[in-house]
Amino acid sequence: MRDEARGLRFVLTDIDDTLTDGGKLRAEAYTALWSLREAGLKVIPVTGRPAGWCDLIAREWPVDGVIGENGALALWEEGVPGKLQAEYHPEAVRNTHPVLVRIREQAFREFPDLRLAKDQFARLFDLALDFAEEEPALPLETAQRVKVLAEEAGAIAKISSIHVNIWMGKYDKLSMTERFLTRRFGREARPESGSGIFIGDSPNDEPMFARFRVSCGVANVNRYGRLLGCRPGFIASQTGGRGFAEIAETLLNLRK
Repeated sequence: MRDEARGLRFVLTDIDDTLTDGGKLRAEAYTALWSLREAGLKVIPVTGRPAGWCDLIAREWPVDGVIGENGALALWEEGVPGKLQAEYHPEAVRNTHPVLVRIREQAFREFPDLRLAKDQFARLFDLALDFAEEEPALPLETAQRVKVLAEEAGAIAKISSIHVNIWMGKYDKLSMTERFLTRRFGREARPESGSGIFIGDSPNDEPMFARFRVSCGVANVNRYGRLLGCRPGFIASQTGGRGFAEIAETLLNLRK
């Protein structure tokens, strides 16, 4: 494991309930991001959060880019600070698509306690339905039923720890990650090369767990055991941002 840690160049991480605890980015997780960056590693969040959030993250966090809306887009600073570059997945479809409109209407009819994510206004490509970000938190089974509803209507749907994200177009976190890493850093950055590690917590991270030779989960990934066909290779003892900080500290110690 020490040799693998020393060969890493990239740390890719989910955000919600991986970097955050109870919706907050706490000091230990943010400090861990800086520690990884200052150790010479390139840090790239890969999230279901919207384009509007990604603009802020790319500009203000200690990161080397961010992939958002479950793979619809990537944003990064290039050259001077504040000069933001953007790339959109070629199959990304705007969230005004009529199929998404019908799914939204049907989901709200069948699940009256379901609600539109409060960050939907900042999204370009996906529809985010909130089942656990705000109260009342709905059971995971509700999210699974919404996912089936969306897929039967012809959309792609993924469950995060807080939202069901629904979109048109065949892409996901992994496909955009591969595209972004290869175009920006070269073939040696591809997930199978062993130059990167992924850290996540929920079912929409499963393709990343499967593809990266080194993958980690924070402890709350265990709640999805039966929904994960591929589990991360290492699971922290702590949840959320504390688990992320634990993984970062372990990684940096192994690299010494």
